[in-house]
Order: sequence, then structure tokens, then C-alpha cells
Amino acid sequence: MRAAVCVQAGGPEVLRIREVPVPAVRAGWSLVRVKGAGLNRSELRTRQGHSPNVRFPRVLGIECVGVVAVSTDPALPAGTTVAAVMGEMGREFDGGYAEYALLPNALLMPVTTTLPWDVLAALPETYLTAQGALDALGIAPGDRGRLLIRGGTSSVGMAAASIAAGYGVETAATTRRQDKTDALTAAGVDHAILDTGGSLTDDVHAIWPDGPDHVLDLVGASTAADSLRLVRRGGTVCVAGSLSGWLIPDFEPIAMIPSGTRLTAFHSDDLKGGAGATLLRRIVQQVEAGLYRPNLDRVFGLDDIVAAHRHMENDQAAGKVVVLP
Repeated sequence: MRAAVCVQAGGPEVLRIREVPVPAVRAGWSLVRVKGAGLNRSELRTRQGHSPNVRFPRVLGIECVGVVAVSTDPALPAGTTVAAVMGEMGREFDGGYAEYALLPNALLMPVTTTLPWDVLAALPETYLTAQGALDALGIAPGDRGRLLIRGGTSSVGMAAASIAAGYGVETAATTRRQDKTDALTAAGVDHAILDTGGSLTDDVHAIWPDGPDHVLDLVGASTAADSLRLVRRGGTVCVAGSLSGWLIPDFEPIAMIPSGTRLTAFHSDDLKGGAGATLLRRIVQQVEAGLYRPNLDRVFGLDDIVAAHRHMENDQAAGKVVVLP
């Protein structure tokens, strides 16, 4: 089979298309013929060498969609359409950047859908993370709160905006590129904010003088402290992304978290396998009905994986980048 193998830590060019053996099926794992894989910035950082548990060479890809080719689970017979996310895919074992992936049965989420493969591949990690983060913030249908999304043109940011718009939540979202503000509006954002790299206090308070009730911070490490200052006293900040890295330097909780303000997080590993299957099926139905947008930015072939990573690394995407083997 063909696979995009990350041969060592480095730039996009360390991803090489190679012919490798189809993985041998073993107990508790099933072979999936990959039909699409969404790209994620965590794969970019793994490729750069920032995932300490990863040993190269490795087939990256923390998510994929496809069809069960060889099953060891009677509940998931061959021919079943499935999605899989996280669970150390592309880190401890080979992931979705290949024609086939051997995956633990516990990760496989069966889906019945008429969506094309590129659209389906844009949904699992993105929408499961967005929904989980909004749940962590306590946002529900009919909520009349105000939501700020930092990193709004990321795939998760645009998915969160789509869900929040459906809930009736007033939403503001940030982007660092003027040419992406229209994409935010199309995703359902009420207020697009151009982030020039400093504090957003003036821009946000011009919209909401008391600050937002909720902040979904997808930039993460470099902006979490500022988000805690922005949210209204007693509001909640959820860090659910790591566009700027994984560690908050010199974090002092008592000094940086205002009294009564809540800081939480969401990790999509919480919704892998059975825990996420029901939610993913509902998300797919909402996309099929036109209630949620797939926010698909661009589709690449497996042979173009280097260009796909460059596109992602250069912040050219507004939404989800997908690779089709």
C-alpha cells in the first residue's frame, strides 16, 4: 500500500510517499481502508519533533474515515463505514496518512451517511472537539450568552461558530488575516475581529463592554492568560486548541485567574470510540440537513501531502484541510 511516512523530525519535506506492507490484522484491531483523513496542527507539531512519545519513521494522522476491510469485531463487519480519532493514532501507532490503517476496535465509530468522503473526513476531530468544548463551557441551545472564539478560522473554530449559530449564541471570532474575515461571517460569526498579536481588550469591549460570557481559546498557550482577562468576571475560558503550542510559560493560577472566573479545557480523546459515536452520527445528520457547515477548505491527494502540510503551516487554510488516499 502507499503511505505518507514521516521519516524524521523536520519540515514538510520529511513526509515521503512510500510503498509499505499492508498491516497484519491482530486480535482487537481491524483493518480500515482509508477514504479520507483530516489534517490537524497537532500532526504538524509531531512532524516537527515536538511529540516526545513519537519515534520515526511514523505514518501520521490522528483521524480518518473509511471502510472496514478486515474485521475482528462482530459489531463492525467488513464493509462498515467508520471514523476514528485520537487514541494515539499517528503517534504510538501508524495513523491515517495511508491507504490502509490498522486501528483498535475501540476507536472505530460506525457511521451511515450519503456525504462524499472529503466532506465526511472534514468532520470527526473538528466537530467532536468543537461540540465537546462548547459543552465544557456550558453552552446549550437557546443560550443567550456571548461567545468569543480565538483562532476562529481554524477548522475547530469554524465548527464551533456553526454550532453556536445554530444555538442562537451571539458570537465573535478572531483571525490574524484580513482576507479570512468573510469566512468567519459565512460560518455564522456575528463579529469578526482582526487579531494583530496584542491584547484584544479594546476590540472585544467595543462589542461587549463587560466582556464575553465564554471564551473558546483555540490558540492556547500564548493567549490563555489574556483570555482570562477578557472574559467577564465569573465567566468561563475553555482551552481546546494548541495553535501556539502546548505549554503556558510562567503560569501562576492565583495571579492569572480572576476570582470567580473559571478556566477549563477539553481534549477530544474524551470522545473517541463509543463515547463519540452517537455524537458523530448526530453531527453527520446536521451536516446532511444543511444545519452545520463542513467548512472544508481544500482537498489534497496523498501524493501532495507535502503541499498540504505547507498550506496548513503557512496558515493559508480557513477551515479543514483533507487528504484523500
